[in-house]
Amino acid sequence: MVPRLPRPSEDNVKVGGLVVKDQEFIEATHEGSLSFLLAKSDGLFGLGFQEISEGNAVPVWYNMVKQDLVKDKVFSFWLNRDADDETGGEIVFGGVDPAHFKGNHTYVPVTKKGYWQFNMGDIFVGNNSTGFCEQGCDAIMDSGTSLLAGPTTAITQINHGIGAKGVVSAECKIVVSQYGEMIWDLLVSKVLPSLVCKEIGLCVFGKQTGVKSVVEQEGSSVLCKVCEMAVVWVETRLKQKETKDKVFEDLNKLCESFPSPAGESIIDCNNIQNMPNITFTIGGNPFSLTSQQYILKTGVGYAETCISGFSAYDLPPPTGPLWILGDVFMGAYHTVFDSGNLQIGIAEAA
Repeated sequence: MVPRLPRPSEDNVKVGGLVVKDQEFIEATHEGSLSFLLAKSDGLFGLGFQEISEGNAVPVWYNMVKQDLVKDKVFSFWLNRDADDETGGEIVFGGVDPAHFKGNHTYVPVTKKGYWQFNMGDIFVGNNSTGFCEQGCDAIMDSGTSLLAGPTTAITQINHGIGAKGVVSAECKIVVSQYGEMIWDLLVSKVLPSLVCKEIGLCVFGKQTGVKSVVEQEGSSVLCKVCEMAVVWVETRLKQKETKDKVFEDLNKLCESFPSPAGESIIDCNNIQNMPNITFTIGGNPFSLTSQQYILKTGVGYAETCISGFSAYDLPPPTGPLWILGDVFMGAYHTVFDSGNLQIGIAEAA
């Protein structure tokens, strides 16, 4: 069968009162993903940089600027999280709407063109550091992602802190019981944390001989992720001078929050009011999400389900690891994308 490739086309594109002339776009002639087939949208209006555009097509935003259709080289997002409001949100091309944010924006530079990528600092559950981004993490601001996604190691700690439950706790507890002492000893002896799981043989992909089944590969991947999570947890607690017994007692509890293979975790809807804030450090300033902002509800009555807005997503190097601050974050914070100065601005939404 000959594969059906994307087809380039060209047309004038009307956005609000603006008409972008001779805009190139890519026609999808086939979609294999069920999520696209079920989506209520007709396509993707990409606002990333040309470096990641399909077929190197010039993005609409570039042409808006080139054709002098906007006053300033910025566009901004306000996402309305009030499901009962008729207005779902607002995108302003060429400026910002002061009615939809409070105070001043904190600006951070774009560190890599492609996605809107920047450097993010430490992450806190309540007042406690996760220890994962103390030295900085790569992150992107992305309105096309519904949840807030990050490496399994860190997301597990966050979901544990808010009381969310995963589905692979058994594998996690096996790693803790069989390899916990070894992880502790290697860290105490100053072995680099990034090498610990390789030293004990749980993260050695690419070195095995023979062909492994998909199930075996997935099993190895889970054990590796659990090990990496355990290393971060133990390293952080060693810095706090906690006892070994206390560290492993809490680590076993942490296993209950290890996310499902799809990256999601569920929460007891009755506990939402008691959950801690989750705070992200960006540009040296704290940006907190309350439980009302990071918990998603589906269904009604007895069928109501609450889902953690924090989803595990492991993007391999060299692109990853990467945090994706999607709609869960952008719903709480008005966001400015400044292509003229290559920076991102964040302020409390109003």
